Parts: sequence; C-alpha cells; structure tokens
Amino acid sequence: MYVTKKEIEVRYAETDQMGVVYHANYLIWMEVGRTALIQELGFSYADMEKDGILSPVVDVNIRYVKPLRYGETAVVHTWIEDYNGFKTVYGYEILNSNGEIAVKGKTSHICVDRDSFKPLQFRKLYPEWHKVYEKAKKN
Repeated sequence: MYVTKKEIEVRYAETDQMGVVYHANYLIWMEVGRTALIQELGFSYADMEKDGILSPVVDVNIRYVKPLRYGETAVVHTWIEDYNGFKTVYGYEILNSNGEIAVKGKTSHICVDRDSFKPLQFRKLYPEWHKVYEKAKKN
C-alpha cells in the first residue's frame, strides 16, 4: 500500500471559538492529501478536468479522535483504501505534532462527465492510471 504524507501548519484562521481546528477544515486537508497522492503517483487531477472529467466526493466519513490547535503541524497520511475501476475510496489519518492520530477518515469518489454528470468508468478512461491504482491500493 502506497501512503503519501503532507505536512500542514495549523493557521489561526482554521480554528474555532474553542481554539481547535474547525471540523470542516479536515475535509480541505484531506483534499490536499489526496491531490498530493495523485501527483506522487504520476498523475494530475487538473489534467483530468481539462479532459472534461470530474471526480466528485460521493461519500465521506470522518472520526475526530484528538483536537489539533493553532501552531501545531498536522501530518496528513493518504492512501487508496479501496478501488474497483469505477469508485475510489481514499483513506486518511491526520496526525498531531506528537504523531498521535487526531482524525481518521475516508472519502469515496467516482468520475463523471463535466457536462452531463453521467458516471464514467475510470479504468476505461485512464488505463495507465488504473494500473497504478491497482498496485497502490490497500491489500
């Protein structure tokens, strides 16, 4: 299983009235991790969009374990949890400065045509990308 790691400095603007990272910001950090994973595997989501293909989130699951606070460094670990050639499930662990799990999550994605939003088979659109995802996914 291939795992990418992306460090993110927690900014003051990302915290809430309680002084902890606002819960929705973890979704943004997951996107940062997912984009880094795709790039490290040799592909580009921007290129996919140029082809008229989008990859919307169709399901998300987040478990908040420990708070992250302003001034800490979050480390986003991202991997391919499951992949079947049509739907991709990305897994995430976001660690705090002490290396402890702060958040666990998963997002599920499919590919759709930008204009019609008709679902498309990823493995047929991008056969090379498909092969890499098959090798990189969690066994």
